[in-house]
Formats: sequence, structure tokens, C-alpha cells
Amino acid sequence: MNIAKVNGVELEFEVVGSGEPLLLISPVLADGFLPLLSESALADHYQLIRYHKRGWIGSTHTPPPVSIADHAADAAALLNHLGVPRAHIAGHSSGAAVAAQLALDHPETVHTLILLELALLSLPSGEAFFQQAGPAFEAYGNGDHESALAIFMSVVSGLDWATCRAVLEERLAGSVAQAIKDADTFFGVELPALTQWAFGPEHAAAIHCPVLSVLGTQTQPLWVEVADFLRSHLPHVEDCTIDGVGHLLHIQRPEPVARAMAEFLGSNSMAGD
Repeated sequence: MNIAKVNGVELEFEVVGSGEPLLLISPVLADGFLPLLSESALADHYQLIRYHKRGWIGSTHTPPPVSIADHAADAAALLNHLGVPRAHIAGHSSGAAVAAQLALDHPETVHTLILLELALLSLPSGEAFFQQAGPAFEAYGNGDHESALAIFMSVVSGLDWATCRAVLEERLAGSVAQAIKDADTFFGVELPALTQWAFGPEHAAAIHCPVLSVLGTQTQPLWVEVADFLRSHLPHVEDCTIDGVGHLLHIQRPEPVARAMAEFLGSNSMAGD
């Protein structure tokens, strides 16, 4: 991957394809958007930009706190580094939180916003989620990063760990081992930042670009509630539901996710500006 020096850190990034730029922001799986890079609906028509947020893989590791706003500032700086004044932005889970914050802090940079199961833990279902994930935090606190990741990914995906791991290894070879290496960043830096992230109705109402909210039919109650929240408070939001998948929707079924994203982007082209 290439290296961008921005905001006092180095970020690993990759740019593929040509067309209107689409920035992809991943959560705990640093390369989680890789399956979409080979889907023709996106790859044949858009310039796809993916990167490792600070703390992941080879990007600079900085001590906490690193806020969601800090990550959004990094994303804006990366686009500036690439000479991209305006882009479509897509994020998954905690990466969707960064994408939403980017739309708030740099609205001139964000043409459209695609939120794949935004992690908004302040909603009522967030408490139940934390109770379910409690053993993962306990395992991390005991230094067992492998068990912590296994428990957490099972909770968020709704799959038993053997099935979840098989899906990840099939679609993203090596991603489990890498996520274990990145556990300090995820459990020690990003999750605390996510719990402190403020995104209420007034924040959602301030996002005026077109938004696509993507949800899996087999997802957990938290993300169903998040989708309802977005539908109620975002001024310009469309919904899309992907059959037969949960929180790992674009990893489990990249083709329909890519197609839905491409249809939304095509309807909100920059050529119409």
C-alpha cells in the first residue's frame, strides 16, 4: 500500500479504478472492504479509495484518546492529500461513525454518505449489546486477545465463531490473525471513542447530503434500531436491505451490496452538481 503523511501520522492507503471517488472506511477488520474492490458494479465505474485508520496494521499507532472526530479529520486530510476535493463516503460499523462525523465536520467534502450498519451505541439497544459483549471485554482485560475477538465478532455478526471465522477467512484471508494483532487499537482505543461519540437527532438532522442506510435482514436488534433512528432523523435518507446477511453484510454478500451502492451513487452523481 501507499503511505500518506497527514495530521502528524502516516496512513496506509490504496486507490484502484477511475471515476467519481468513493472513500471506504472500515471498522475492526482493517481490510473489510476488500471484497467490494472486485465487484464490477463499483470497480468498473468508481475510483475506490481504502485506507487503514491510525492504529491499524501499518498506519501510525497513537496512544488514546483517539476520537471519532480525529479519525474524521484524518479521512479529510487523506482526501486532501490525494487532491480529492469532494467524494462519496462509505463506512461500515464504527467506520460508518467516522463517515457520519466527516459529513458533519467537512460537509463540503462529502457528496453522498453510505452507512452500512452504523455503530451507534448510545441508543437503548446499545446497553443490551454491551451486556452480550461483556465476556469479550473481560477476555481482553485478561490479555486473551484471540478469545476477545472471537466473542466480540460472534456477538456483532450473529454467527457462531466457527462459522464467522470461516466466512472471514474465505473472503478476507489473514484478516482474523490481523484483527487479533490490532486488538489493542480496537478494544483499547476505538471502542472507548465510540462509546463517547455524540450523535443524536440534532446531529443527524445537520447532515444534508443524500444518505443510503444499508441493513442486513439477519442483523442484531441494535442495528435495526439504528436504521429506524436514521430513517426518523436524517433529512435525505434511503433504505436498502440485503437478504440473508447480518452485520458482515458486504463480506458475506458483496455483490448485492455493491450493486445497491452503485445504484445509489448513480442516482446521486457528482455530474449533477
